[in-house]
Amino acid sequence: MVEARGLEKRFGERTALRGVSVSARRGELVAVIGPNGAGKTTLLSILAGIRAPDAGEVSLSAGEVGWVPQQVALYRRLTVEENLGLFARLERIADPARAVEKMLAQTGLADRRGDRVGVLSGGNQQRINIAIGLLSEPAVLLLDEPSAGLDPRQRERLWEFVLALAGGGTSVLFATHDLAEAERYGERLLVLADGETLFDGSSADLHRAVEEPARDARPEVGRQAGTGDEFAHQAAPGEDFEAAFVAFLRQRGH
Repeated sequence: MVEARGLEKRFGERTALRGVSVSARRGELVAVIGPNGAGKTTLLSILAGIRAPDAGEVSLSAGEVGWVPQQVALYRRLTVEENLGLFARLERIADPARAVEKMLAQTGLADRRGDRVGVLSGGNQQRINIAIGLLSEPAVLLLDEPSAGLDPRQRERLWEFVLALAGGGTSVLFATHDLAEAERYGERLLVLADGETLFDGSSADLHRAVEEPARDARPEVGRQAGTGDEFAHQAAPGEDFEAAFVAFLRQRGH
């Protein structure tokens, strides 16, 4: 549904992206992870069409792109319904009233339609934020730190909502610092550091990428006589995903 190839982006003398490529199929969830300053937000903003790359190209097979920034972009003094209606008109949607009703139903906030946004919880505000990104019924949804600042129950409800969207065919790319979230919900992981792609694959693939160099570096460690398994009594270096991720970055000089 979306594919980017060889993206480059510079801000003055600083290079934010260096030849980054990424793709997402229909209904696929792709987690974009990496240290601060890795280029995650820059990548998503280019995919959203907010920034233009200095090199490379982005292609969509069909449909619009929905963009949900990290900071909630809502008018706190307006009601839920008024916020959705305003953004529907700004998006020049043919039938704003229909789009608003659909989003109220889809987010489960129909009973809060008359509430001012400023009195709602952070979780509900984020759901409205995502609903605004979905008003145009995009084929691809881009989320920048979607669960930042939410409590565990709010995060659970948020991801129930996002997973339902993916189940309906929406491709979802999300940037996050929450590695447990990335491992749990990302069918694929894109690891960025200093604007470069270090890894593109599943969490299991990342575990193996850490374990194999460790085995090569210590061929005699853990050998048990008669077992034929040199590592039978050792915990795998990538057993814990956060530890595996840190080890992966260290192995690649980050």
